[in-house]
Amino acid sequence: MGNGGWAAFSAATPIIQAHAVLAALAIVLGAFQFAMPKGTAQHRGLGYIWVAGMGLVALSSFAIHELRVIGPFSPIHLLSIFVLYTLVKAIRAARQGRIAQHKRSMILLYILGLLITGGLTLLPGRLMYRVMFGG
Repeated sequence: MGNGGWAAFSAATPIIQAHAVLAALAIVLGAFQFAMPKGTAQHRGLGYIWVAGMGLVALSSFAIHELRVIGPFSPIHLLSIFVLYTLVKAIRAARQGRIAQHKRSMILLYILGLLITGGLTLLPGRLMYRVMFGG
């Protein structure tokens, strides 16, 4: 596989590995959440797991400094702050019965915080590009 595939992933730091695995799991769990009936104990239980995973993905990003724009940080770290804020806002909305706001927030997190951001990790030169496509 050269410097791609599993070799590229294995060479990454443990925090980057954990970050990538947690993000991938959040993508899968989030898809299940969207497909499941809402308001059930299963939805809430899986939702707690998803929120914890997303929180860990966002928090772990603060230990990743591959792209440095402002000191050790990059614009992606602003997204991490947004994710943490929106998770709290979405949970609060659900607990207060504001389900439409909860739903909007969770969809926004999934699309912006996972799919779009995850897609950007597939740009040439990034680790996930090397993992998925080699080189």
